Amino acid sequence: MTSPMPEHFSELPLSPVMQRALAQVGWSKPSPIQARVIPHALEGYDILGQARTGTGKTASFAIPILEQLDPLRIHPLPQALVLVPTRELAHQVYGEFVKLAEGCPTEVVEVAGGKHMQKQLKALGHGVQVVVGTPGRVIDHIERGSLRLGGIWCVVLDEADRMLDIGFRPSIERILRRCPENRQTMLLSATLDERIRDLANRYLFEPVVIDCSDKDVSVETIEQRFISISQDRKQEVLFQLLEREQPPQAIIFCRTKIGTAKLHRQLERYYVNRPERKVRVETIHGDMSQPQRDEVFKALRENKIDILVATDVVGRGIDVSSISHIINYDMPDECDDYVHRVGRTGRMGRSGIAFSFVGKDQGYLLTEIEQRINRMLEKDPLSEVVGKRRVSPAASNGSGSEVSASPRSAGQKVSGSGVGDTDPSESAAEVQADLPFGTAPASRTLGRAKSRGSVRRR
Repeated sequence: MTSPMPEHFSELPLSPVMQRALAQVGWSKPSPIQARVIPHALEGYDILGQARTGTGKTASFAIPILEQLDPLRIHPLPQALVLVPTRELAHQVYGEFVKLAEGCPTEVVEVAGGKHMQKQLKALGHGVQVVVGTPGRVIDHIERGSLRLGGIWCVVLDEADRMLDIGFRPSIERILRRCPENRQTMLLSATLDERIRDLANRYLFEPVVIDCSDKDVSVETIEQRFISISQDRKQEVLFQLLEREQPPQAIIFCRTKIGTAKLHRQLERYYVNRPERKVRVETIHGDMSQPQRDEVFKALRENKIDILVATDVVGRGIDVSSISHIINYDMPDECDDYVHRVGRTGRMGRSGIAFSFVGKDQGYLLTEIEQRINRMLEKDPLSEVVGKRRVSPAASNGSGSEVSASPRSAGQKVSGSGVGDTDPSESAAEVQADLPFGTAPASRTLGRAKSRGSVRRR
């Protein structure tokens, strides 16, 4: 029998320092993933957690790590390593650690491509407690000898499914083999497909399996519509949609860097001729330098951008809670990419709306998406006439049961070398203790983090 889920952070066994930090950022109630992961993580158990982005996953592992760090004078080597798929997510996770560490001196370093190597080397040389980075750059530092993993007692694989999509598995396994065997490992993912299960079987020891995914992949706070449209009318209909909706803050997704830059220029020209609207339009894609991308994300978070035209570089992990509208100007090739694009809105319980432009030859993509999320998308009035009536996902397999994802939507495609820090997009909650996970070496022990006695904070 599982214990009741805590409704307030005050019900969790957290230090006064952490309680004050949480109060300072205005957090009083943990999200479901936080309420379930934090107690087990504090006990030292390995965690296999499933939750969509925008549900507070970062804090679910950052809080227990911060609660158990030793001071540098006691433990001079890095103690926790967090691996993430992209440099944008690395920056976000780094910022979350810094924010939650308020009130207790903590050394956290961000190591990712596009950042100053000398700055990273200097920080690692002075001593750090937490390392947040992409697999390629982490391996770079290991090979340089600037990052020593002998003192690591906790490893987190955040957005693990995305890292496998990129092709980072060889790099991840190489890093895990360098870490001490007797460690705590937390693997967090939006999906738990066979690739994730295999990774968990290899490197997690009797993990607590926590499912905080929604019964429907796409939560009820996000209204989802499609617009059936021919290619030559997309721009015209987009302008009509923007005039009708007048979104407070929107992200428009395109498939390619060239298409992103072109649409950005078209939108700028459109709003130049409408000075009364004062709409601020910006773009982000892989051809931009890292400082340029950081500046755009900063402006987006500070609500200085009204419309952002982007490739899937922001399809994962960027937590900007003020996004009200998502527009898929180009349909994604994979169902999971759709889920993560749409997940940029409706974050942390807020409402949002997503529109997808569906070409005449893209009906199969729409059907796959509806099967993946087990939900019909509503046809928007701006749609052109659709010739055939579509069948609901439940009816398509002859029953009212949920339809499993197709191989395309299961994320089985793996590409990339897994060594560099390139962005591939550019080139109800329940503990299930009886699932067959965990064939890691039997010499691993449970409760090891708990046995640390919370030296630093208690």
